[in-house]
Amino acid sequence: MALAAGMATSMPALSQPSGVLNLYSARHYQTDEALYAEFTQQTGIKINRIEADDNALFERLRSEGKNSPADVILMVDAARLWRAQVEGLFQPIQSKILESRIPKNLRSNDEGQGSQWFGFSTRARMIIFNKATVRSSDVDTYEKLADPINKGKVCTRSGSHPYMLSMIGAMYERSGEAKTEAWAKSMVSNMARSPKGGDTDQIKGVASGECGVALTNSYYLARLMRSSKPEDQAIISKISWVWPNQSTSGTHMNVAGGAVAKNAPNKAAAIKFLEYLASDQAQRYFADGNNEWPAVKSVKTNNPALNQWGKFKEETISISAIGTNQIYAQKILDRVSYK
Repeated sequence: MALAAGMATSMPALSQPSGVLNLYSARHYQTDEALYAEFTQQTGIKINRIEADDNALFERLRSEGKNSPADVILMVDAARLWRAQVEGLFQPIQSKILESRIPKNLRSNDEGQGSQWFGFSTRARMIIFNKATVRSSDVDTYEKLADPINKGKVCTRSGSHPYMLSMIGAMYERSGEAKTEAWAKSMVSNMARSPKGGDTDQIKGVASGECGVALTNSYYLARLMRSSKPEDQAIISKISWVWPNQSTSGTHMNVAGGAVAKNAPNKAAAIKFLEYLASDQAQRYFADGNNEWPAVKSVKTNNPALNQWGKFKEETISISAIGTNQIYAQKILDRVSYK
């Protein structure tokens, strides 16, 4: 919060704070600093930040209850946004800007009632593979990862991690319970090792040969691609990647998003901040700074990794439905012992 105060006092007199915004954020990317500084410069609204992982934010908000000073809550992944929604941590708002700029499939589906959240950036669930041991045609769909041809080759992070729960929730939405459970059971049989680590660990495992194929969110791979470190470039030289399901449902997409907190003391500033996150300028910060795609499709970016990848077919399942389906996804994972 000291940094936010510094942002405000460094502005000329006409930009001195005319209000405050208490931001609870599970985003912890250094590039977001410029995002917040620009908002303060444009509006004069001082940002007080609490940054923590999602579980810590949930606990803090529960303990604060109606006395919480939170105005805006930012979280990563539909599974977490859905969890906050059902716990009653958000409130509905009216904003023509958000309704016109954020696609319907990238926001909650209960506008005007209950609670409401919006996705502001997207990331893809990619398949990466070892170029020396695996053919792209054997791993170009999520379903093929469960095929016997990939037995002993597959690595993932914990199935119960929100990134995985959301992907499996999307599969549940398009294929139903029986097919999703059969897939999960075969995935367990195909594991090169027990699920562990984060997405960067999966990429490193593929490069080292420990894994033949793995799943990762796109921005982890883009981060390595843009790195100037020799060890990171060595990893990139040993792997390749595919956009899954290009001839069928499209690649699974997820979001980082936010909402106005249930008991926001500064609601007007909170809405203004969410509308700012949907602006062209803020959308470019997400893309160029943290390797995420803008939720506003008309925004042009200048990220070399994203530009190199070009266009691909995206899954269009509602992010809100994906979040809801994580309950069923977790039950399936428990039944097949997908740790």
